[in-house]
Order: sequence, then structure tokens, then C-alpha cells
Amino acid sequence: MAAVQLSGIFKRYGDTQVVHGIDLNIDDGEFVVLVGPSGCGKSTLMRMVAGLEEISGGDLMIGGTRANSLAPQQRNISMVFQSYALYPHLSVYENIAFGPRIRKESSSSFKPRIEAAAKMLNLGSYLDRLPRALSGGQRQRVAMGRAVVREPSLFLFDEPLSNLDAKLRVQMRTEIKALHQRLKNTVIYVTHDQIEAMTMADRIVVMNAGRIEQIGRPLDLYDRPANLFVASFLGSPSMNFAEGVLTNHSAGGLALKLADGTEVALPIAPASAKVGAKATLGVRPEHVETLTTADGVSMEVEVVEPTGAETHLYGKIGGATWCVTTRQRSNVQPGQRVSLRLPDHHIHLFDTESGRRLD
Repeated sequence: MAAVQLSGIFKRYGDTQVVHGIDLNIDDGEFVVLVGPSGCGKSTLMRMVAGLEEISGGDLMIGGTRANSLAPQQRNISMVFQSYALYPHLSVYENIAFGPRIRKESSSSFKPRIEAAAKMLNLGSYLDRLPRALSGGQRQRVAMGRAVVREPSLFLFDEPLSNLDAKLRVQMRTEIKALHQRLKNTVIYVTHDQIEAMTMADRIVVMNAGRIEQIGRPLDLYDRPANLFVASFLGSPSMNFAEGVLTNHSAGGLALKLADGTEVALPIAPASAKVGAKATLGVRPEHVETLTTADGVSMEVEVVEPTGAETHLYGKIGGATWCVTTRQRSNVQPGQRVSLRLPDHHIHLFDTESGRRLD
């Protein structure tokens, strides 16, 4: 196992800089997920850690050793890719054994490791099969087995579940997390899927445009996003937003006056917020409460989306489309108006111009 430190890491292609001064410390045995939209630089950052991309500047330390100039095979890492990268003419056993054979290890030294990895990954009955006789999930397990047998200090996963169907992705992410809990190796995992990030990570690194937006434990980021980007990226359905202008509330304190004239009282007057400034209100769909009275914020329902366990009601508040998630079976129909309560302790407020959190 190994701790990883990235200090001022950047990547430049010609005159174009795509990764900007990344500082990140990953503890020994920690499972860290890099998440962000396509093109945000997360895979490029991982490939620099792996040695597959040259580091344009900054320092990379793996297990206390500066790794900038080390060849990939000298970094004691194993990488699992989006594509399974299996040899089609080799059996499962031979695919897993390929690395040890290339390193000229004796069969007696790696055979027990392969058997242990096959048992751990439920591949014991598939060792004689060719990859074409396996399902997508089984092929990904073979790729993981190949990584495990190397006994690396650091595992790198680059969107390994992207080619799988939804049900299999749920199963495989559970298996990857269970694998980490058994082996306790350091893991860096790249994905654009925020559900994968939330369910698997010890800590999440949210990236955007080659920069880190926020680092923290999954629920800390979910409950207290640092800016509008993180707030909108984490959560499914995503957080509801409405822009407005800060005003003095008739009952004291501050309120946010939305584009349609609706005023939403704010529970605390943030010290950094000033009357007349533009601000953006955020509330997650599951935190919006429906009322039986007309005391709350009014919304005309445009779309009703039942999912079984939940029902999503879509409409507009302050000119922006909002989603209200309820676990109650609802008889609300499109065209009806509902009254909503925005609980004080679930209101997020952001500066509209900078996107930063206000409180």
C-alpha cells in the first residue's frame, strides 16, 4: 500500500493547459474518487499518476518516492480500464497470469495468487473459458483479477463500469468496494457518474475544467456543497435552483425575491450577503415538502413522473424548473397547483456571479 501526494500538478499540450495546479493528498489505504463531467481532466490526471502521460509540472509522490520520471512498471501500480483489454485467444487463467509470466515469475509463486483472486472474484469455474464466453461483468472481474495478482501498492480504476448495463453496474460497484475492504490497498477511481462516487468513495474529488472544485467525504459534499457547480453535479435528481435579489424581509432578516415576485425568507442572514445583491437559492428535491394549505411557495405541476418508490413533480418556481420528490403516492395531476415548504435547514444560498456558497 502507499500514500499518494500530488503537489502543483499540471498538464499542458502545446500552448493549451488542461490540468491546472492540482494539490491532493491521498492516505495509505484510502479509496478516493475523481468525479466530474467529460473533459474535466480527471482521466488525464490519473494517466499522469499511472505514468501513461508525462507530467508537465509539479511533483508526484507515491509511497514517499518521487515518481515523475519513473516508468509505469516501476510505480508498483495496477490499472483497470473502461475497456477490459483482455487477450481474446487466452483463457481467463492465462489472461490473469500474463503479467507474472512477462515478469518471469515462477508458476509456483503466482498460481496460489491466481487461485486466491479467482475465489475472491467468483471466477473459479471460469478459468478455462475464453473472454468471448463471458458476460461483461465477468470480463471486468477478469481485468480486476489481473490487477489483484500483481499485488500493487496502488490501484487505478478508469471508468471501469461505463460499458456495463445499469443493473450490472450496481453489482460491480458493490464488488469493487468489497474488494477494497478486503485488500485495503490505496485506490484512485475515476468516473463521471456521481452515484458511483457517492456510494464508493471514502473521499470525493470534484473536478471541473482541469481544477478541483471541492474535496470531502460524500455526505459532506452532498450536504454542504462549496459552490453552484458541486451543488448541481452531486445528486440525482439534481438540486433545484432559483435566482433572485436579496431584500429585507418584512418579518426581519433577509429574503430572496425571485423573478416571478415570489419572496423566500432566508433562515440566517449570511454575513457576506448584502441587500440588492444577486443570489441563487438551492434546495434538493427530496427536501422540498408539500403542504395541504396555501401557506407556502406555489408551483403549478407540469409533469408527474412516478418511479415506484418515489414520485417526481416538475414545475416552475421563479422562472426555473424545479423537481419535488415525494415518497408518498400522489394523486396530483399536471395543471394542478401545489403549495411547497422549503425547510430552513435545507436551504442553500450561493452568490450568482461567483457561484460560491454564502454562509
